[in-house]
Amino acid sequence: MEVEDGAELCFPQFPNMSCTKPLSPWPQTVTIILYSISLITVTLNLLIIISISHFRQLHTPTNILLLSLAVSDLLVGLVLMPGEIFRATSCWFLGDFVCATYTLLSVNIPSASIGDIVLISVDRYLAICDPLHYTTKVTARRVKFCVCLCWLCSVTYSLLFVKDLPTQTEMDKSCYGACFMFSDTISLFFDLFINFIVPVTVIIALYLRVFAAAVSQARVMRSHITAVTLQHSVTPKAKKSELKAARKLGVLVVVFLICFCPLYTLGFENYNSFIALIKPFLNILFCFNSCLNPVIYAFLYPWFRKAVKLIVTLQILQPGSSETNML
Repeated sequence: MEVEDGAELCFPQFPNMSCTKPLSPWPQTVTIILYSISLITVTLNLLIIISISHFRQLHTPTNILLLSLAVSDLLVGLVLMPGEIFRATSCWFLGDFVCATYTLLSVNIPSASIGDIVLISVDRYLAICDPLHYTTKVTARRVKFCVCLCWLCSVTYSLLFVKDLPTQTEMDKSCYGACFMFSDTISLFFDLFINFIVPVTVIIALYLRVFAAAVSQARVMRSHITAVTLQHSVTPKAKKSELKAARKLGVLVVVFLICFCPLYTLGFENYNSFIALIKPFLNILFCFNSCLNPVIYAFLYPWFRKAVKLIVTLQILQPGSSETNML
């Protein structure tokens, strides 16, 4: 292995096998800020998890999906974001087993997040396009089953995708002091298809259908705005509530796609030097989405702001606090 003059080695005692210490793609101040964002991500998503788990009124099918997304976002802030910052700025001294575990999680957690976003899109599709049967089709038990199935599929997929990592031979490892997985072109395109093309197509198709139905229902509500019967005054309010929920979750989905798409559209190819240069930024952008989600909740969901206030003031420790009216 050739080493550039003046390059600092991760393992100077093994000059022929050691990787060179990576040059940080950003200043040290930025690194500190990124670690701070990671801590904020963990804190905010922990507040979401506590809020939905503690207050009984928030145990709705849609919020169960948000809870699952918050769990994956928490893991992003706790594991993936610090890991990506560490890999981009330091040599890997944690060994092959920790590297294999981290690589496994780096596939599992994003897959679960993508699955959650797809489930949220399906939930809004059924709520808007089939409102009469929504409560019978979408129950808390069925949503919990779908969430568990989503995580099970994510774990299974990640195990299959990285199955060869622990058994890579010495010839497969270009040097020591780095943590990355060698993937052939077929595996990369398979991952692109399963984790990007299929779910993004489903998400966009469902939300186009949702907003087309929303526009149609909005016109119907405007045409009946002068009605004064009980039937016509209650039904539009219910529809309006569902439309607002669709818009709020639509913002969540759009922000996710903005942060997620660059990673797969530009970063799936490992052998391009330009891609190798910008890939740390793409990984951080994807991880940053996990910090944005709770901020979106804070702006769009009054129940989250109320729950945070009750949590911070420790009022949730009082007897019967789980029955507090949050809506």
